[in-house]
Amino acid sequence: MFADGGARGNPGPAAIGSVVLDMTSDPPRRLATVSETIGIATNNVAEYRALIAGLEAAAAYSPRIVHVRADSLLVVNQLRGEWKVKHAGLRPLHERALALLRGFERVDLAHVPREQNADADALVNAALDAEAGR
Repeated sequence: MFADGGARGNPGPAAIGSVVLDMTSDPPRRLATVSETIGIATNNVAEYRALIAGLEAAAAYSPRIVHVRADSLLVVNQLRGEWKVKHAGLRPLHERALALLRGFERVDLAHVPREQNADADALVNAALDAEAGR
C-alpha cells in the first residue's frame, strides 16, 4: 500500500491518495485506490488521513501482511515509535493508524522517497485539481 497526502498551503485545501496493490501477482495488481479532498488541513494531517484510508481499503481484502510505503518521514517514524507525537491534533490520527496496523499479522512500514510514491502523489494532485476546477 502506498499513501500520500498533501495540502496547497499549510494549512490549505488538502487531499489524500492511496494505492493498494496485490504483491502476489506479477506484475502487482491494483486492487483499490483512494483519491479525495479532505477540506482544509495541514500536510501532516493529510499524510495520516491518506495512510488511514489506504489501510482501510487494504483491510477489505483481509491480507495477513501489509507493506506500507509513505513519503512522510514524520508519519512513518511516529508509527514506528521512533518519534513522539507532539502535536495534539495528530494524536487521534496516530491512534487510529496504529489500531488499523494491529489488524494485520505482519506490518512492513517504510519511508520512501517522493519519486517512489508517484502513483499516490498523482491521486492527491488529481483530487486537488478536480476540486479547484469546480
